[in-house]
Amino acid sequence: MDYRIGDLTKEDAAYIGEKINEIVPHEVDADEEEFVLKVEDESGGIIGGCIAEAYEYRWSRMFLDTLWVDERRRRQGIGSMIIREVERIAKEKGCRVVTLGTAGYMARPFYEKHGYTVFTTLKKPNGYLSYSLVKYLDRDMPEYVPTHNSGARFRVSPGNEDDAKLIENGLDAYSEAYEPEYERVDFNRELVDEDGRFAAGVIADANKGSYGFIDAVFVEESLRLRGLGTRLLREAEAFAKENGASMMLTTAGDWNIGFFKKNGYLLRGELRDVPKGHNCYELYKMI
Repeated sequence: MDYRIGDLTKEDAAYIGEKINEIVPHEVDADEEEFVLKVEDESGGIIGGCIAEAYEYRWSRMFLDTLWVDERRRRQGIGSMIIREVERIAKEKGCRVVTLGTAGYMARPFYEKHGYTVFTTLKKPNGYLSYSLVKYLDRDMPEYVPTHNSGARFRVSPGNEDDAKLIENGLDAYSEAYEPEYERVDFNRELVDEDGRFAAGVIADANKGSYGFIDAVFVEESLRLRGLGTRLLREAEAFAKENGASMMLTTAGDWNIGFFKKNGYLLRGELRDVPKGHNCYELYKMI
C-alpha cells in the first residue's frame, strides 16, 4: 500500500503521545508538570530563579530546564538555595533523579559541587561544549554548603509565567555574549494511507544553522517493519539539513534504541537505571 506524507494533525500528535506513553516502561503514575521558582530581593525584584518540570512519559525524573542568578548577586549562595529547593520538590513528587544541561561557559563546576555528574558531552557547531548532568537523589552524598552564604536572607518561592519569562530573558542575555540564539523551526509530519488513515508520525525540529532534534517517531504496530519509521526519519533529517543543521540529536531507551542504531545513530551518552531497571541514551547522527 502507498502512503502519502502530510502535516501532523493536533489529534494525531496527541495520539502519538498517548501510544508512546503506553510503550515506555514506568513505575510512578505522575503526569508532566512544569513549575517556576523565584528569589526576590528586599524591594521585590527578581534576582534569580529556575524553570523545571517533572519529566514526560512518567520517568520519575525532574528536568531542570533553566537556572539563572543576577550577575550582581552571584557567589552569595542563591543558586545553591534554588538547587536545594528543586531537589526537595523532586523528592516530594517521587522523582529519583534530576537532570540538566549546561554549556562550557556556564556553570558546570557549580553543578558538580552539588553532586551532579556529566553523562553526555556535545561539541556544538560553534565550537562550544555542552553537557548533560545527572544527580541520583536516592544516593547518599554530602550536601554542598557554599563558602559565601549572604543570599540566605532571601527566600525561594513559587513563580508564575511572567516570572519565567524574566528568568529566561536573564539567562538569554548572559548567553548572547557567547553564542547566537538559533531560530527553531518545527517538522511534524505523518504518513496516511489512501483512505486517509494515520499510519506513522514524526515530531521533530531544527535549530537553523545548528542541529536538529527528533522528539518522537511512532508507527502503528500492525504496520511496523515496512520502513515507514525510517522514511519519516529521513524526511526529518533532510529538513534539518536544508535549514543548515549538520547533526541530528535524539533520546532513546533500551526498548527502542535498536531502531535508531539501524538508521545510523551513534551513542553519545548513557543514563543508567532511568527509569528504574532500564537505561536511556542520548544519540547523534551527522547529516
